[in-house]
Parts: sequence; C-alpha cells; structure tokens
Amino acid sequence: MTEPREYHIDLDGRRLAVMEWGKADGVPLVALHGWLDNAASFTLLAQLLPEVRLIAPDLAGHGRSDHRAPGQPYYIWDNVADVLALLDALKLQTVALLGHSMGASVATLLAGAFPERVSRLFLLDGLAPRTYAADTLPEQMAAALKKGKRIRRRGWRPYASFDDALQARMSGRYPVSREAAKWLLARSLKQTADGWCWQHDIALSQPSVVRLCDEQVAAFLQRLSMPVLLLMAKHGNELEGVRPLLDLVPDLTLQVLDGGHHMHLEHEPAASIAGLISERLAVTPVSTFTRMTLL
Repeated sequence: MTEPREYHIDLDGRRLAVMEWGKADGVPLVALHGWLDNAASFTLLAQLLPEVRLIAPDLAGHGRSDHRAPGQPYYIWDNVADVLALLDALKLQTVALLGHSMGASVATLLAGAFPERVSRLFLLDGLAPRTYAADTLPEQMAAALKKGKRIRRRGWRPYASFDDALQARMSGRYPVSREAAKWLLARSLKQTADGWCWQHDIALSQPSVVRLCDEQVAAFLQRLSMPVLLLMAKHGNELEGVRPLLDLVPDLTLQVLDGGHHMHLEHEPAASIAGLISERLAVTPVSTFTRMTLL
C-alpha cells in the first residue's frame, strides 16, 4: 500500500493537517471528507488513482487538525476559507474537487463562490448543505442552542479498548468495514487515562444554530459552471433528498452506484468511482489491486 505524505499548513496559528498521495507532479485532486471522518477516508481511492496527486485535509476539528477556538461554532461555510488557504499554500490556482457527504457540501459552496478555482466537481453521496425554510429560523436556533449545551456538558464517552471503539465505528449510523474503520480510527482516536476517546471536537456534534436557506443554496448551485459528477449510493443518502436540486446545476451528470454511504471505502464501488474520475481527469486508474490491510 502506498504510504501518504503528511504535513500541515498554518492558518493564523491553527494547524490544518493534510494527507497527500501520488506523484508530486500528478493531476491535483483535493478531497474533502465527511462529518466526523478524516482525510484517511480517501485511503482506498488514493491507491486506485496512482497518477493523481490526491490532497486530503483533515477539516477543522477533525482528525489531526486543530480544533477551532473554544466557543466558536463549526459552520460549514467556514471550511471554504480553510480549503482556499490550503490551495494558496500549495500554489494551486485551479483544481478538481472531490467531496464526500459534508465534504461534498463544502466543495459545492467553494465552487459556487469561486468557480474560477475549480475545474471539476466529483461529489459522493451529497450535493449541498442541509437547508431550512427561512421562517423557521427562530425555532431552529432555540432548539440548537438547548441541545448544544447538553452536548458540551456531556462530552465524548471514552471506550474501554481500541476494539470497542472499532466495533462502534463499524456498526454506526453509516456502517463501514473493519478495514475502513481502522483507517479512520488511526486519525480519530487517542488513548487517555480514562480510555480511548475521539480526537474530533465535541462541538462538531452540536446542531447548527444557523443554516443556509433554500434560496441561498440554490444560488450556489446555479453558479457551478464546471462539470459536476454526482455519485449517489444505492444504500446511502436518499436520492429523493437531492432530486429537487438537480436541475439547478448547469452541467450535472448523476449516477447511482451499488454501495453504502461510505462507498469510496468499499472495494467494488471504489473501483467504479476511480474509473469515472480517471476518465474525466484523463489519467490511468489501477485496473486490478490487492486487497489492502492495515497492520
């Protein structure tokens, strides 16, 4: 298995950790992970795209990146500034973006706000941020603030062993294989005096006090001037949830793959994803591969 290069960039005193695979002069593809995942989410795809320079940050509060300042919320749009800072630090003026779930929403916001920086969008089981009807904001804000207070007080529950945490991740809301869970936990778990605890910020579990409304998200989607490939999982998020948004995107191709929400961590759908990406980036994918294990 090809080992990634790891480094971090400084964001005004806050570290953004990055994993990077492939040739330094390969076609750059910046990959953005989902909520409570981390950059290791793209370990399998990186092995299948050897000609691609796959660059995956741990988004703020996730993996080995620093948390935001205490009391600062994790609004999804704040990730846009962090990813732009990463592109600037690496001197990448225009790139293809790959996003999974929450990462797909971040990619869409960035590409809608800065279409000149994005050549292509590859979106996995997600298209845009969750929205709300504008007139429901007062109730949403009240509910989010109350729930957030309870979450902060409770904190993360430690696991007695690494294997307990592994089993919990494998059987979560979106199940993953043991292999995939090991990749993710290697960057998401730390051992403390109380047991094994998540490294990601507990504040990530707080509901958003403010969300974008339907009209705002529509404006971002309408500005996606680049080709967009949306790959939905047959056993992942409901296609009906994004169907009303599809006609807003000027150049969108939709395919449904036989896999779960983390299909890019499943060998068969990951091979299909790699083939579709390779075709559009004009690179050669790995046609056969040996099943990888994490030692």
